[in-house]
Amino acid sequence: MFLHKQIDTIEATPQKAGRGVSMKMLLSPDESPTFAMRNFTIDAGGYMPLHTNTVEHEQYVLSGRAKVIIGDKTIEAGAGDVLLIPAGIPHSYETIGEEKYSFLCLVPKGVDVIEVLAC
Repeated sequence: MFLHKQIDTIEATPQKAGRGVSMKMLLSPDESPTFAMRNFTIDAGGYMPLHTNTVEHEQYVLSGRAKVIIGDKTIEAGAGDVLLIPAGIPHSYETIGEEKYSFLCLVPKGVDVIEVLAC
């Protein structure tokens, strides 16, 4: 199956958890046989709370910087960084500076149960 889209034509959906978080569903599980591809954006001064997912995440940072907690590690992630977050590992994001933090996030097709651990 062939598919072509322009990211600017995809509507961003505000996310309930955190502050200033939105997501564009670039490739939905219905459109792709293996992965879903999303583009998350966190506004300057925003955050995504500590949470777990039942599926792994493969991420590529497009712009901005964020303090990212993954398990018992804290890193500063920025444009060009690649992150692998294993299933079940707590993780969170908090922007650094005045620029939005934007990243591509791929997850395997299937049920993803999200549990927010802290706000």
